[in-house]
Amino acid sequence: MPISPDFTSRLQKEWKITFLQCYPNGYLKYTDLCNILQLTAALHSEIGGISFRDMQVYHQAWVLSKMRVEIHRLPKWKDKITVKTWVNSLENSRSIRCLEIYQGDEKLVGCETFWVVMNTNTRRPESLALAHEHFEKFAERATNEPFSKIELQHDFETIATQKVQLSDLDIVNHANSVKYLEWCLNYVSVETIFQKEIQNFEMNYLKELSLNDIFDIQEKTENKKSIYKVQSNEKTNFALQIVFK
Repeated sequence: MPISPDFTSRLQKEWKITFLQCYPNGYLKYTDLCNILQLTAALHSEIGGISFRDMQVYHQAWVLSKMRVEIHRLPKWKDKITVKTWVNSLENSRSIRCLEIYQGDEKLVGCETFWVVMNTNTRRPESLALAHEHFEKFAERATNEPFSKIELQHDFETIATQKVQLSDLDIVNHANSVKYLEWCLNYVSVETIFQKEIQNFEMNYLKELSLNDIFDIQEKTENKKSIYKVQSNEKTNFALQIVFK
């Protein structure tokens, strides 16, 4: 698609939280929080002419590699929120995108994401084939700490074995990025979720899973931090680190 006449390098998008997006306590699910952030990022890419459809002309796609989310306060059912997003950097095959969620003047959530341009035929990273100079890059950050490589040199305990189902797949025919978070959060205590005790979480995406793949969910908990690992055929596909209040 051509660049929209409404394109700006900083995008603001309003959302209203529906009951479908909430836990029984009325607050936004962490998975739907990530969905809202990714939908806003996708919208900005679309109106800026570097969306999935635009990139597929060159057999390219954005692949999420790392994501850090810092939570000051969760929105709840019927709240109206504003998501702000901008590109921090975009060079060759790599890009950092920042996102923030506000309610009025109050910042609720800060998020930074690291994306890689992948050739969907060769499954290798390559420089973005589309023009992006019209995206002004802003050096400011959205989180207090940058995303990081999660340390996995621990003794993990296997807590579940599952199979990728049809409902887990996305438009490019592999497990949706938010599904990995959902699988792991199902093994966090309900009390912790309902009391909104998650302060921040980071996700590393390492290797994709496809339909019918069998995988283990492994856990390591210490003090106020839990690390989860999704592993298939003894290779790590995904890592999640949660820090609690």
